[in-house]
Amino acid sequence: MATYAIGDLQGCFKPFLELLDRIHFDPKLDRLWLVGDIVNRGPNSLELLRLIKQMDETDRCVITVLGNHDLHLLMVAVKISPQRSGDTLQPLLDAPDCEDLLYWLRHQRLFYHEDNFAMVHAGLLPSWTIPQAAQLAQEIEHILQQDDYSQQCIRLYGNEPRVWQEKWTGSERLRVIVNAMTRMRVCTSDGTMNFSFKGDLQSIPLDHLPWFDLPNRASSQHTIVCGHWSALGLYQRENLIALDSGCVWGRQLSAVRLEDRELFQVACDE
Repeated sequence: MATYAIGDLQGCFKPFLELLDRIHFDPKLDRLWLVGDIVNRGPNSLELLRLIKQMDETDRCVITVLGNHDLHLLMVAVKISPQRSGDTLQPLLDAPDCEDLLYWLRHQRLFYHEDNFAMVHAGLLPSWTIPQAAQLAQEIEHILQQDDYSQQCIRLYGNEPRVWQEKWTGSERLRVIVNAMTRMRVCTSDGTMNFSFKGDLQSIPLDHLPWFDLPNRASSQHTIVCGHWSALGLYQRENLIALDSGCVWGRQLSAVRLEDRELFQVACDE
């Protein structure tokens, strides 16, 4: 049995199939950890979401955490957010099984941890321990899984506040959780998030650090598996596996086998 963590798919169906073939994936024996952003920007979000849902329901071999593009789809579907330039969501929204696909998607996790690994789409704020992050993620998951989620989701969206305080309640608390786990790349030393920066390590603004380099990070004893930061690319060190290697931008789709950290990649030309 092997566990393969795979980077941001973003509707790139063909490279996903090629990567499964490359790793000789056996759904009866192996597992996939998907770091989020299953959908959007690539050409085949509908086919990809259908396949992953089927794999999950048939063999229980997939663990998925939600990314910002996955949440964007859910918000577009209930008319909380408009579609943006570059979105490729319409075929999915028009599909006869759209409601079933969205139901499955909103019942996925925001954060997952097992043994010494933890998976999140973007990152964790420095004060959050792994157990605390799991509890905070459950607050968002509970909202998304309610029958009336469309009436509550507006509380999840917004750029403020940008820093965590234990006293936050309501929309302020929920927005910090969502933004850290699905949007964050860099912060100031006190954990204030910067949502506008999308560049590489060499172009990080003054007085900012990658979220994983913040001093005294409470989650540093776990290996964090994440994606989201395509300009960072594939980036591994002892306590970090960052897997967004830019498939949707024509680079690679990456998988890392967690048991021995072996890397597998396929080229993406979509």
